[in-house]
Amino acid sequence: MTSKFFIVILLESRTIMPSHSSIVSHFFIILMSYPVPATPVETLYEVKKSKFIAYAGFANSRESAMALLDSVKQQYPDARHHCWAYVFGSPHSPLSAAMSDDGEPSGTAGKPILNVLQHKDIGDIMLVVTRYFGGIKLGAGGLVRAYSAAAQQAIDALEVREEVTMSELTVDVDFKHEQFVRHLVEQASGNVAHCDYSHCVTMQISLPETQLTDFRKQMAPISMTMSDAE
Repeated sequence: MTSKFFIVILLESRTIMPSHSSIVSHFFIILMSYPVPATPVETLYEVKKSKFIAYAGFANSRESAMALLDSVKQQYPDARHHCWAYVFGSPHSPLSAAMSDDGEPSGTAGKPILNVLQHKDIGDIMLVVTRYFGGIKLGAGGLVRAYSAAAQQAIDALEVREEVTMSELTVDVDFKHEQFVRHLVEQASGNVAHCDYSHCVTMQISLPETQLTDFRKQMAPISMTMSDAE
């Protein structure tokens, strides 16, 4: 599973096996998918001789976002303002979001950039807008419109990819079913991360979320067999 920040839903189902008075537990961590930036993009927006250079790229942590910001600052060291905003996790239920006006009047830069991000179906994104003053003051309203337009232009040019999110489960199976389960996992382009052997085989499995429903259907006969065993 890709190491990322995701919305996590934990579901637990327990099947009591009468003959053994034991419990077969299935734990599913369902990771919600959403588009993320595929490659960084840089665009230029000009108004009244002021230049707004927008740079958008993938970031899923404060550290990676600040590294991207530092890279932009190094590229444009003479610019007075490097305003930014980021959204980590699902754009519908972000794990974290932040912004900075970087010396611009409060609310005229970072917030407009963040507003653009929050209205787009893209997660794990950092967007920096670097401004070069053109000699003509834009006023508060003009700055808001300019930073919004610059951010929007970058988002429109951004290519995204759908993160292949994985679902993890831990399942107890009879020894005789281990190879069959491994075969199902391989067919689903998943992997068996770990196995413990005691009175049964406890398998930790990762599967593409899109394959989870089919996998559970194919596992149903095994669960019935296990429940009826001895």
